[in-house]
Amino acid sequence: MKIGFHTDAFNTAFVSFRHAVDWASRNNVHNIECGLLGGVSWIHGLGYQPHVGLHEDPRELLEYMAERSVSFSQIDAAYPLSGFDGLTHGVAYIEKAIPWTSHAGCPFIDTTDGLHKPAGVEEEDSMQWMALAYRRIVSVAGRYGIGINIEPHGYFTTKPHFVERMLDFVDSPLLGLNMDTGNTFIAGEDPVAYLGKFITRVRHVHVKDVSPSLAAAARGEQTGIALSHCALGEGANANNIRECLRLLHAHGYQGTLSIECEGQSGPMLAASLAWLRKTLAELGIPDETA
Repeated sequence: MKIGFHTDAFNTAFVSFRHAVDWASRNNVHNIECGLLGGVSWIHGLGYQPHVGLHEDPRELLEYMAERSVSFSQIDAAYPLSGFDGLTHGVAYIEKAIPWTSHAGCPFIDTTDGLHKPAGVEEEDSMQWMALAYRRIVSVAGRYGIGINIEPHGYFTTKPHFVERMLDFVDSPLLGLNMDTGNTFIAGEDPVAYLGKFITRVRHVHVKDVSPSLAAAARGEQTGIALSHCALGEGANANNIRECLRLLHAHGYQGTLSIECEGQSGPMLAASLAWLRKTLAELGIPDETA
């Protein structure tokens, strides 16, 4: 399997995307994932945000990354698609992200729903909106050969019976699942059982632990967490992550394991990286960086 990380690990470090690329290169990590910004902002322009903008030249970034043996594993364009503005803003944003992602040499785009059921909207109405959204998105993605992944991160996507329907919104091999070990856990699901149900549709994986204090306070009350303030292996979800890795390996998954945690400018991310490499070795799972 390939080890990577989401550059949101450096959100609170207020550094640039290139800083995250350099960290990956120094630590022998060849795959990274980042958010894609639809506009400009002062904090991004000054180099205080570790994500990329649609106005940036993807080929220039690709060259910078290639010199450091780093590639994109996925572009995060996860604007919630379950509300009214999912159709008006989310679809247009993701459509613009697709050609950018293609030029950046990246195979996947990450998408999701909102954290809560839209106020005053029936569940079935929201599901129908998302069906329309994904039909349009996958249609555009097909012209570029870009995979569209659904991440469990919200009201609908952390519930297996909804996800089962969502993955059938479009009859296309381009529509798959971005598994998230932390979001499924904090939503009250069993991450191993969730993964097992959709194992054949998994295209990308977020590996995220959950601190014991957060698990005690919020499990079953939230549908996703923005960022884990807990290194891999130090939380209440560590055993589930281990079993998910075992299950992925048994089913031949060879994609990216993208670490999501608060980087603390590097130390917590480094601890997570060490734990993941050690765990893969213990499980006999090949690691491309070993």
